[in-house]
Order: sequence, then C-alpha cells, then structure tokens
Amino acid sequence: MKKISSKDITDIVAKLCIEACCNVTPDMYRAFQKAKSTEELPLGKDILGKLILNADIAKEERIPICQDTGMAVVFVEIGQNIQIEGKYIEDAINEGISRGYIDGYLRKSIVAEPIFNRINTKNNTPAVIHTRVIPGDSLKIKVCPKGFGSENKSVLKMLVPADGLEGVKKLFLEAVKLAGPNACPPMVIGVGIGGTMEKAALLAKKAAVRSVNSSNEHLDYKKLEEDLLKLANETGIGPQGLGGTTTALKVNIEWYPTHIAGLPVAININCHAARHAEATL
Repeated sequence: MKKISSKDITDIVAKLCIEACCNVTPDMYRAFQKAKSTEELPLGKDILGKLILNADIAKEERIPICQDTGMAVVFVEIGQNIQIEGKYIEDAINEGISRGYIDGYLRKSIVAEPIFNRINTKNNTPAVIHTRVIPGDSLKIKVCPKGFGSENKSVLKMLVPADGLEGVKKLFLEAVKLAGPNACPPMVIGVGIGGTMEKAALLAKKAAVRSVNSSNEHLDYKKLEEDLLKLANETGIGPQGLGGTTTALKVNIEWYPTHIAGLPVAININCHAARHAEATL
C-alpha cells in the first residue's frame, strides 16, 4: 500500500492556491486570445486585450488575477490503496489553504459563521472539500478558488421531466441574463443535470472547472454544450457586460442518472479567470 505524508499534502495545496490565483491556465489564456480574434465589437475586443494584459502582469509579478481570491473549493480523488500518514487529510488540506493564502498574500474572504456574526477566519479556511475514492494508488488534488461575484449567480432548479430539453435551455438562458456583467464575463459555465438536488450542484461545480478544450463524451450532451454556448453569446452581454459577441468562452455539462419523476438542473458560473490548479501525488 502506498503511503503519503499529510505534510506533502499540505505543501502541495499551499502551492496550488498561489498557482491558481496568480496564473490563468494555458487553455483559458488561449481562449482569451481566440475570443479577441473573433469578437465583433471593437470595445469587446479591447476589453479582451486588457484581460490578456492583466493575465500577463499577474503571472510576471506573481500577484492575483483578481482581488477576490475566492473560497477554496478542493476536489480530491484518493486511491483506495493509499494510506495517509500523519494528520487527517481534511486538516492537512486546510493547513495548506491557510499557508497558501497567508504566504501568497491572497485576500482572506471566509467568515466563520454565515448569518449572525460573520467574523473573518483570517486564513481563508475552511475550504469546501469534495472527496471521491477511486481505484489505484494515486492522490489527485484540484484547488479551485471560487470568487463570489460569479458564485452568487449560480442557479439550481428541480425541473420535471415534462420541462425537457427546452426547459433546460430556458433555465440556462435565464441564469446567464441574470448574471449579466456581475459575473465578470466572458464566463465559463458549468451545467449539472440529473441525480438529486445536491448531485446536480456538484456536477455543475465540476463542469465549471473542466478544461475549456474538453467536450462531453456523450454526443447529445456535446451538442447541447455547443447550443448553450451559442445561446449565451447571442445575449450580447459581452466582455465585462459592456456588449459584444463573447459572453461565454465555454459551456461544460456533466450529467448523472436520475429518478423517473425528476430533472434536476444546476448552473454554476465562473468568471473569466475560471481559476484552478491541480497536482497528483
């Protein structure tokens, strides 16, 4: 059985926090460049150029892409043949979040309790951690700092089977229009379909941090990704909400089997940074 030290987990999480907040991923950077070349409005083209410049400065000077360095969402895939030595894995991850946000001079945005006192924890913990046990002996960690300008525009609705495909499209379009400029477009939009209420939301979150170069393997859902992207860009919201033909860079869909009486749909919107970084131990 492979053994992994909790210290190694803490160290890699700290690095991933800084990496995700300061570096636009290569696929996103190329998406910016492509969008700039295809954007039809001069103002939209100019804004996309500024987003590219901002990404260049952030990478060169090792500073955050955006002042909102988000709430840390962490996806963990842990092989069933792994033994974690030392601290409990969630404690190790939270220690890494704390170190990364403090050492990286990243804004700490987490309050310890959501309604009554809202006192800042001062180290951006706790993270939201999703753990999945997989075959084998690898440990994959994906850190996704989620800003709340876009997170606040997320939508979850329990549609019924009679709503069908058109119901999904209608809900999606309503969410994009509601988000408007507040989600810092051009957006990356994750759509989760199926399962139960919480499963749909988790699917949408996973989809929102999937590569913009990826497509759903199911041909019907791949086509739906393309159709929804077209719908988003036809709104004319444009880069930073100032008009244009690039409201979204990508729509990703994840789906799961569901009940005969249900059609859960969740929409999770990412701003143009769509921050995430990952590593495998």
